[in-house]
Amino acid sequence: MHNTAIRQLPLPLQLPLRTELQANRLLAVMPPDALERLLPHMQKVRLIAGEVLYEASAEVTHAYFPVEAIIAFLLRTTSGSTTQVSIAGNDSLAGITAFMGGTAQRSALVLSTGDAFKISASALKAEFDRNGAVMRLLLRFTQVVVTQMAQAAVCNRHHQLEQQLCGWLLACMDRLPHGNSLRVTHETMAGMLGVRREGVTEATGKLRQLGLIECGRGEIKLIGRGGLQARACECYQVVKRETDRLLPDRPAT
Repeated sequence: MHNTAIRQLPLPLQLPLRTELQANRLLAVMPPDALERLLPHMQKVRLIAGEVLYEASAEVTHAYFPVEAIIAFLLRTTSGSTTQVSIAGNDSLAGITAFMGGTAQRSALVLSTGDAFKISASALKAEFDRNGAVMRLLLRFTQVVVTQMAQAAVCNRHHQLEQQLCGWLLACMDRLPHGNSLRVTHETMAGMLGVRREGVTEATGKLRQLGLIECGRGEIKLIGRGGLQARACECYQVVKRETDRLLPDRPAT
């Protein structure tokens, strides 16, 4: 992984850097004075698909604010099976325990390659404790994650694989800043949804026949978003509505 340190800048933030930070929904609404204190502890890094940022029960030394990358959070059974319980992209951060304390309860796996801002857990925790506005923002984000996890439990128990897959694809596409294609294998999708690969292959084949997606060379391209939304279960919209309710929009640029 190649890390590029962010240059430290005096007030006010220079426009190019401000624009980069605004690509992440949480950083875009961070109070300016808090952001200035955090900048010396941040790096812009490139996260690579398949990279494990931390394992469950491990100490979290850094948090990540994705700009382009998508990070999946997984629970793993003793038999080695996995299920995704939440996802982070340019609307969120990875590493809640960086400011809440304790050790990671879930593994963090980079699902889609892209840039992110990496920050030390100690710096983020200090700002969380110091600034009431930052604390409220991060606690509201924590509620978004709780909603994702609760809805995942309902979805895995009550909804069909095709419905789950449609919602999962939409959630991933929402977090891609450019384009409507995701590089991911059937095996990876099966691991995210906690199902057999053959089931994912059958479900994607059906969606392709309906003209909603295109598949090839480990890549899925979204063709008919409206069709996917119509076939997805209600879980996708429940999480999206709660995210929009709890988190402020990015300021106009």
